[in-house]
Amino acid sequence: MIPPLRPETIRLLAPYLCLIAVFLLFSFVAPPAFHSGYNLKTLLTQSVIVGIGALGMTLVIVSGGIDLSVGSIIALSTVLMAQILRMYPEPGTGWPWLALGAAVGTGFLCGLFNGFLSARLRILPFIATLGSMLIFRGVAKWMAQEQTVTAPVSWINSLMEVDPVPSWLLLASGVWILLALGLVVGFMLRYTAFGRYAYAMGSNETAARYCGIPVVRQRLWIYGLGGAFAGMAGAMQFANLTLGDPTAAEGMELDIIAAVVIGGGSLRGGEGRTAGSLAGALLMTVLRNGCNMAGIPNYAQNIVVGAIIIGAMGLDWVKTKG
Repeated sequence: MIPPLRPETIRLLAPYLCLIAVFLLFSFVAPPAFHSGYNLKTLLTQSVIVGIGALGMTLVIVSGGIDLSVGSIIALSTVLMAQILRMYPEPGTGWPWLALGAAVGTGFLCGLFNGFLSARLRILPFIATLGSMLIFRGVAKWMAQEQTVTAPVSWINSLMEVDPVPSWLLLASGVWILLALGLVVGFMLRYTAFGRYAYAMGSNETAARYCGIPVVRQRLWIYGLGGAFAGMAGAMQFANLTLGDPTAAEGMELDIIAAVVIGGGSLRGGEGRTAGSLAGALLMTVLRNGCNMAGIPNYAQNIVVGAIIIGAMGLDWVKTKG
């Protein structure tokens, strides 16, 4: 007789079972092209932006924080990259690397600003990042003069190509970057003092402080890294759009937060897994892609996605109470 699964095992498997269930559902509802090899590669490519953002958000949520500004950081990064690339005269120069570094660095600085508001000024993370969300979005619109910013083609544009060059990569370069970053974050959370401190802060910040954990410095680094991941997600968004858009990624912070919660993270802190967050990001991508291919109207998609976000938050509450 097979012994019943323990609740902990069910919670661990839940994100992957939900992903499989949603994929199977759309395999029947959507056209046959949904489960074609090309669309599977497209799904993985489309999940890169939310996935990278979810990795940074995992660090923040595990430590007991929240960051509503990631969508604005992504938009700001796309505008900054486009404006830098407009200055480089010809392919083969170092300007694309500078643009990429500027996107990640700007994201890191934006994250530090959020961390300063939360850790130093003691403003609730929800309120602090809600305000910074508007600030960063406003800065992006100011830099772009409230219009899209075109940029010359560079190797950055190839990062999100579904059919990569060289072909032996099989998947878009952005997918491999996402997987590599996932391994790094997973290692940090599981095997380093940084990760242990983050879990301890999320479980009980007061106790962590009494145990000698430098809570303020740790939170600054966590938000800084979360912002850097948002900046990298912005670079992938730029590669996908091939332009800087100050209105890009509006509402994407909700998809990113939902991906982390679906993946086992708790908005109360102290819980979260890298693999689960990536599964949650892929689930959100499968949902949107499947709805589009099934011809479901946009308003219905918004209702479905909104219901899933509410459901994920509700399950988090039930899990915590249980």
